[in-house]
Amino acid sequence: MTTEGRAEKPKTTRAAEPRVHSDRPVDPKEAEIRAEKNAAKRLGKSLGPGLITGASDDDPSGIGTYAQAGAQYGFATLWTTIAMLPMQTAVQYMCAKIGLVTGKGLAGVLREHYHRALYPAVIGLVLANTLNAGADIGAIAAAINLLVPPIPSIVFVLPVSLGIIALQVFGGYRLIDKVFKWLSLALLAYIGAALFARPEIVKVLLGSLVPTISLDPAYIGILVALLGTTISPYLFFWQASQEVEEQMSIGRRTLRQRRGASPFELKYALWDTMAGMVFSEIVAYFIILTTGATLFVAGKHDVASATDAAQALRPLAGDASAFLLAIGLIGAGVLAVPVLTGSAAYGVSEAFGWRSGLDHKVTRAPQFYLVIVAATLVGMALNFLGVPPITALVLSAVLNGIIAVPLVFLVMIVCNDRAAMGERTNGRLLNIIGWTTTIAMGLAAVGLIVTTILG
Repeated sequence: MTTEGRAEKPKTTRAAEPRVHSDRPVDPKEAEIRAEKNAAKRLGKSLGPGLITGASDDDPSGIGTYAQAGAQYGFATLWTTIAMLPMQTAVQYMCAKIGLVTGKGLAGVLREHYHRALYPAVIGLVLANTLNAGADIGAIAAAINLLVPPIPSIVFVLPVSLGIIALQVFGGYRLIDKVFKWLSLALLAYIGAALFARPEIVKVLLGSLVPTISLDPAYIGILVALLGTTISPYLFFWQASQEVEEQMSIGRRTLRQRRGASPFELKYALWDTMAGMVFSEIVAYFIILTTGATLFVAGKHDVASATDAAQALRPLAGDASAFLLAIGLIGAGVLAVPVLTGSAAYGVSEAFGWRSGLDHKVTRAPQFYLVIVAATLVGMALNFLGVPPITALVLSAVLNGIIAVPLVFLVMIVCNDRAAMGERTNGRLLNIIGWTTTIAMGLAAVGLIVTTILG
């Protein structure tokens, strides 16, 4: 590169983002994306943390909650998946933006600018994630039980937990992502099952476009669970930290090199996030649609086990329905549990200033991996309390829905703070969607508490 070229580049970058330093390593993907003329291929090259986050959002907790919603209320909750898409996208994009602009994870930003809110936020995150991870481990064990019915699912809880720990410690999340994300694609079978079930189109459209509101505590509970399993606290911390890890992987090792984000980087972070969230909501929509068209119509209003959830796939897969659900649950679960325990570890490590990152070896970040192991083992132990797996999945989603309210509020505060975000604070549209999401989740959580007490 010529001296003239070196002089021009920092000038352009600083005009776009004043805090970007001239020694910042260039993202090699940027030139590749800019050179691609085909829009679809350009989008494909930009996919990264947002898509992974969207895929991990359809974890066993989400699957169980969506199946329960369809079985209990038919098509009456379909509208929530459409309403939540802009909310979910806005929140996750803001978390991505926090990681890109500050060069830190969410807990690291709270530690620097809002230390009083740091420890309550991290404690809530660890509590919710541990319970969620435990419920997901139970669901993986129940899925394996579908494949080998003679052996009780509880027998698989310990080996599943130890296997996931070993994958994270010795293989890294990249290996898990490469292998198990393909298994989770089995969940797309719900799309085919919905078509084979031949639902009444008019009722589907009404359920999708006309919100159903009820003060029944059970209905409000399922709304909170749907919000909690879709707009989940663990995804906030995971997304921000993964954006930091992506920057470190291209040589931006120091905080000075990571700070600031160009319009180009933010634009493609938005597209990446949107792709992940659309995928997540398509799966959610069709699980509700399929269970509504099969289990609800058949009078099976309570999904108590993985076997019950598998019955919704019978119109498409027949006797192979249990196999399809099992493969999907195992893939989704093994993808999600490391995200749950990993985001808890990111939060705790950043709160105490420890080295963190799944690309580090255990000897380089021992405290980070200790949190992962502890969260997994405690979650595993919860499976021996005798709570049915599907019930545990829905309860963890409800807890996420309640804990998410103050955390979304904190994300909004950070994204509008110039001391943290510089020139990259939220615009009007992002603020409107973000505050609407905060209020909607807050009202749902309060409604659940009030109607439960009065009921």
